[in-house]
Amino acid sequence: MTSHTEQGQPLGLDERAELERLRTELTQLRAESASVPPQRGGTTRAPRRWWRRIAATVLIVLSCLLAPLSVVAVWARSEVTDTDRYVDTVAPLAHDPAIQHAVTENLTNVVFQYIDVQGITTQALGAVAQRDIVPPAVGAQLQALAIPIADGVRSFVGDRIEQLVTSDVFAQAWEEANRSAHEQLVAALSGQGGAVTVQNNAVSVNLATFVNTVKQRLIDRGFTLAERIPTVNATFTIFESADVGTVQKAFNLLDTVGYWLPLVLVAMAGLGIYLAPNHRRAFIGTGLGVALAALATALALQYARSRYLQGVPPAILPPDAAAVLFDTIVRYLREAIRSLALVGLLFAIGAFLTGPSVTARTVRGWCTSGIAAAKGGAEGLGLRMGDVTRWVGPRAKLLRGIVVAAAFAVVLLERYRTPGLVLWLTAGLLVALAVIEFLAVQPRSGTRPRPAPMPVPAAGQ
Repeated sequence: MTSHTEQGQPLGLDERAELERLRTELTQLRAESASVPPQRGGTTRAPRRWWRRIAATVLIVLSCLLAPLSVVAVWARSEVTDTDRYVDTVAPLAHDPAIQHAVTENLTNVVFQYIDVQGITTQALGAVAQRDIVPPAVGAQLQALAIPIADGVRSFVGDRIEQLVTSDVFAQAWEEANRSAHEQLVAALSGQGGAVTVQNNAVSVNLATFVNTVKQRLIDRGFTLAERIPTVNATFTIFESADVGTVQKAFNLLDTVGYWLPLVLVAMAGLGIYLAPNHRRAFIGTGLGVALAALATALALQYARSRYLQGVPPAILPPDAAAVLFDTIVRYLREAIRSLALVGLLFAIGAFLTGPSVTARTVRGWCTSGIAAAKGGAEGLGLRMGDVTRWVGPRAKLLRGIVVAAAFAVVLLERYRTPGLVLWLTAGLLVALAVIEFLAVQPRSGTRPRPAPMPVPAAGQ
């Protein structure tokens, strides 16, 4: 078919070639346009979203990895700056049988470092045998009694020390000594000495006060040989390892960042969630990341426990006493780690339940239906809340955000977090959300409304 112009004249060869070229270019442009997906806001937004995704990922990953460090920093700082917290941490040690036995053995060894009971007994029995006070046959056997007598004296002294260590007097003295030595503990961890010393890769507690008390009690019980015990600086080794210097450096770092690090990490995580293209998925990822980091920290703490038990020689501290000592000292740290894992899981679950998945919609539907039915039942009993529903309904989303933010603020600002605190706050949050939903939802009656009766025509119509 021959192409014509608008006036009906046939096209020339040059005009027909130009028309074909234009048609070919138009076809190519249409193909290129179809291959590029449409983007809202122009083509300049794609690089921006790409960089936002990278920045969000980096911020969230860093906040999750550093979250356990903030827990350890807060725990270390609280043990140093809060004397009541520190005393509450170490006070149970005075009542533990393993620690009591270890302290008894330690003090008994100190006493007999200065009293050679066996030597004194041997000399006394030898003098008796030489003076012909007893028959020669008996005198020859007296030397064999030196060891049993020495063992009996050691048992007597050990019993007196054990009575002291297992008494309430020792427990009170233990708390008072630790309270007064708290400031010196800080000096020890910073390498400045004190009643709690760090020397030769060992951390030790000075027991000189208890030695003097034991000395006086033995004298009062008639064991006058205790007068030979001089004033000594007996120590009770808590930790011995080549890593003590590293612990001191790490402590100084943790004490410095213990206050600000949690706030900085929360800000980093919040900024990462804000920059993420999908806020809900970012919430879920942050919660799961924090929970996994807490799990890794718990495993690391268990490894540190094994290293600690290997670092304390049994001759200095029995394994059972060392295990009790470690578990008592870090029990608040373990609670904080469990709380962190629980908060992360609750964050992830909460964000998931707000999403568009079938499971989330089903759970929300069940909750809404149940609350609506309960409200319908309440109104059926005469409780009218129409005005309240009209006010709360449009503001329900804002109110939910307020109560969630308040619960998170309590967790963040609470100095000592425990799993119990997190669970109670979660229960309170769920109750508050249920109340808001109850006030905002439209009531649903439990029975279907009956249809209106058909009008009966009047007679004659």
